[in-house]
Amino acid sequence: MKVLLIAYDNESEISFFPVGLAYIASSIRTGGYYVTIYNQDVYHYPEEHLTQFLDDNNFDVIGVGACGGYFQYRKIMSITNAIAKSKHTHFVVIGGHLVSSEPEYFLRKFHCSAICIGEGERTIVDLLNALQSGNSLKEVQGIAFLENDGFIQTEHRPVIQDLDEIPEPAYDLFPIDHYALFPAVNAKSTDRFMPVLSGRGCTFTCNFCYRMDKGFRPRPAESILREIAFLQKEYNITYIDFCDELLMSSEKRTLELCKSFIDSNLKFRWRCNGRLNFAKPEVLEYMKKSGCVFINYGIESVDDVALRKMRKALTVEQIITGIENTLAVGISPGLNIIFGNIGENQECLDKDVEFLLKYDDHAQLRTIRPVTPYPGSPLYDYAIKNGFIKNCEDFYENKHTNSDLLTVNFTDMTDDEFYAALPKANKTLLYSYVEKLKQRNISLLDSLYVTLDKNFRGFRHT
Repeated sequence: MKVLLIAYDNESEISFFPVGLAYIASSIRTGGYYVTIYNQDVYHYPEEHLTQFLDDNNFDVIGVGACGGYFQYRKIMSITNAIAKSKHTHFVVIGGHLVSSEPEYFLRKFHCSAICIGEGERTIVDLLNALQSGNSLKEVQGIAFLENDGFIQTEHRPVIQDLDEIPEPAYDLFPIDHYALFPAVNAKSTDRFMPVLSGRGCTFTCNFCYRMDKGFRPRPAESILREIAFLQKEYNITYIDFCDELLMSSEKRTLELCKSFIDSNLKFRWRCNGRLNFAKPEVLEYMKKSGCVFINYGIESVDDVALRKMRKALTVEQIITGIENTLAVGISPGLNIIFGNIGENQECLDKDVEFLLKYDDHAQLRTIRPVTPYPGSPLYDYAIKNGFIKNCEDFYENKHTNSDLLTVNFTDMTDDEFYAALPKANKTLLYSYVEKLKQRNISLLDSLYVTLDKNFRGFRHT
């Protein structure tokens, strides 16, 4: 049985390595099946190319996955339409957060054969085995499909507790030299980049977050380091992005990982997603010493009432202390703020802007986006209950048309007031960023002609 996995084009100049797809590919191959990757993400093939590719190459099963979002919704719809135009018949499987929360809607909307709900490594192999043997799909845990136009969702599949049981990503099936050039924050121009999972899940329950399974499952440090050593040996990787939801799941675990990185003598820069209540000086000092150059923090708001309503489990005091601690050790903090959650107002937005102007080190351009109640999140359920959204179709077809526009206005402001306030706030942040870049370049220019710096390479990409 031949399987094609599609890495869809998200229109990035350099694409982020699709680590989830690489895990699925590895599991399929380990299960004894032939798997090919269609790298639309790298080569920017139009959908017509996919149809022709499928006409020229006969595959039994096609798989694609996506997270929730207006772009992904329309992209996967376009891809499934292209598949349907092929002269061959395929069993089409879709996975990821986009489809897992409302599988019946997406089965009918995308005209696919099955939806994989939750983690896919074991599910896809069981599904392929059932297709190969002709057994009933009802015996496969964690899928949904239509039978005689009736909707069937099978028994929930438990999460994989021991992540070492999953074969490591099938790096050899992907053009790594492309992904390694991804422009990471605070990377050197000569760095080669690759994402790695340090664990799966998150123990927190923010109201805007969609997550099907509870808890956090860490990978052992030895397993992580073994994968990094492989990436360095095979692909000369020098910058690791721990791309899972929360490497900083506790002070204890973060310290253990950092000490293991130091003891390993593997030299690499790295970044991760973190929690500000764990951003203590000792923890951050070890992170810096072990190579960390950037921590992406989900701040979301600097108003205590708003933080409580979104169940962020943070206070403004913890946020400010954690950011000051991070900056003090020389690590760049990623300051992620969204606006528009339940009960927020102009005063909340003003606090957000003031905070960003004070603490942003301009390692990245930061703007503020509206909160989005993705299907599966508590905020989506709140929107449904209160009549802001009718259903999943209404969300994707009518409400969620762009991530920088309102999906639902949960604030105390009118839509007109919201759209007057948010661009004003973001213009302030953009002007600050541009001014900072200008001052940096002026300082470089002044230093060049004062010190006669022979290593200066000019104001251009090098």
